[in-house]
Amino acid sequence: MSGNALEERFRDLHRRTYPDLLRFVERRVPPAEAEDVVSVVYLTAWRRLRDVPDDARPWLFGVARKAMANQTRGLLRRQALDVRIAEALDHLVPDGSAEVAARIDLVRAWRTLSAADREVLALVAFDGLTADQAATVLGCRRTTFAMRLNRARKRLDETLSPAQTTAPTGARA
Repeated sequence: MSGNALEERFRDLHRRTYPDLLRFVERRVPPAEAEDVVSVVYLTAWRRLRDVPDDARPWLFGVARKAMANQTRGLLRRQALDVRIAEALDHLVPDGSAEVAARIDLVRAWRTLSAADREVLALVAFDGLTADQAATVLGCRRTTFAMRLNRARKRLDETLSPAQTTAPTGARA
């Protein structure tokens, strides 16, 4: 099949199956995530267009099930990471009023970060990976990872900064 014929076949496939596939996915995942799953399905279909049977709906639904399972596994991994990090944070600061307040601020700041920022920070801080190793885990270049890490650290610091200033600026002794 030529490139134009493949493109036309894909457009026709998308046109015929999109509404059904979207409904199939929306019944199984939160609406905000459905479009992402459907995008993954069509990306897979494009990459494997020669393997897509003429009756494509069952094949696409199968790919969607696998994509949703992958997404769920990723969510569960992130939740497990959050639990491990929260447990690690519990052991970082001994109990005491000032320390408890600092720990609460850190936990709150951590939770305000995006999942991507938490993952980048955790790979270095909790998993003890080097930048090269962490970049390999994320499938990116070391320089890209270093930039993401730097930005995540800045966002964490910015979130913590207001909580660290406890005395009013105009206070006198």
